[in-house]
Amino acid sequence: MSERRTGDPSSERRAESARAAARTESAAAPAVRAERTTASAARVDDPLTPAARRVVDAMREAFGELGPGTDVREQRRVAARSSGVPRPLASVTDRAIPGAAAGTTVRVRVYRSADTPGSRAPTLLFFHGGGWVLCDLDTHDGLCRELAHLTGALVVSVDYRRAPEHPAPAAVQDAYAALRWAAERIRDEEGGDPGRIAVAGDSAGGALATAACLLAERRGGTLPVAQLLVYPALDPRLATGSMRTYGDPGGYFLTTSDMRWYWGHYLAGAAPTPCTAPSLATDEELRAMPPAYVLTAGCDPLRDEGLAYADRLPCARQRTAPGVFHGFLAFFGLLPEAREALDEVAAWLRERLASRT
Repeated sequence: MSERRTGDPSSERRAESARAAARTESAAAPAVRAERTTASAARVDDPLTPAARRVVDAMREAFGELGPGTDVREQRRVAARSSGVPRPLASVTDRAIPGAAAGTTVRVRVYRSADTPGSRAPTLLFFHGGGWVLCDLDTHDGLCRELAHLTGALVVSVDYRRAPEHPAPAAVQDAYAALRWAAERIRDEEGGDPGRIAVAGDSAGGALATAACLLAERRGGTLPVAQLLVYPALDPRLATGSMRTYGDPGGYFLTTSDMRWYWGHYLAGAAPTPCTAPSLATDEELRAMPPAYVLTAGCDPLRDEGLAYADRLPCARQRTAPGVFHGFLAFFGLLPEAREALDEVAAWLRERLASRT
């Protein structure tokens, strides 16, 4: 089935981004498959797989270090990449939904695969990562398309407000506004099933996904049937064992100084709360949380905070993918560990979304 696009003013920009990314991925793939390794990958003590090491070294060279002198706009330009040639879907639609305050809106992108039902469709709200500062709908377009294809769900990617222009709790408010909209209007406006809503996100988006659940419980709203948290950023204290091992002095893409930069822009001097830093939630607050799948990466500074959060949830499946780094899931076309993990989380989502609440 050919893809139908509506309400999509950024389609040309996305198309060009996809073409550029396709050229990049085509150039990178032979290197990933090549038998020879870079000097860093050849280290027998390197916990990254050789393919993951090559990706990390290439990304770090392009991305640079984040710090007080980093220009946010330039860094967003650097981060603005697609994950490859887009998977064709039945339709991809850009639209606006009501925001947190009266008269405001939040931009979303709605994905339907050939398997997505025309009515009473299971719905997945997705919140992109990027440290609450970087990335957008376009950077995670490929991953959302793949999730729509694998789950058969109506996938709604949420373009929440980003720091530093909009520090916390703006992103959390937008995440909850999207959940509330889905619970109240997804049936009439998009043919979704309000009894089968799940939330998902990677990194900062994982924090927003679970924060939306916390807010729904506090305000007596509809709780999702499931939450998928992919290497979530949950704890601004940056004091875990994995943060010490992999974040400082670095070498595994994400660093401790990067996380200080992200948290600094996001909190902007405000004290963290359970909704902006979910690791601070009490056991009482977490008791009502929906079933979770927490996916972490073995060589990620955020690994331990994700696992600690999963341990405190009433029902959580955990998986740590060995030999890979923070952000690895976006490379499902290059890394077998990412392909395997994506297939597994999608199967879990499909199972959780099969029954109504």
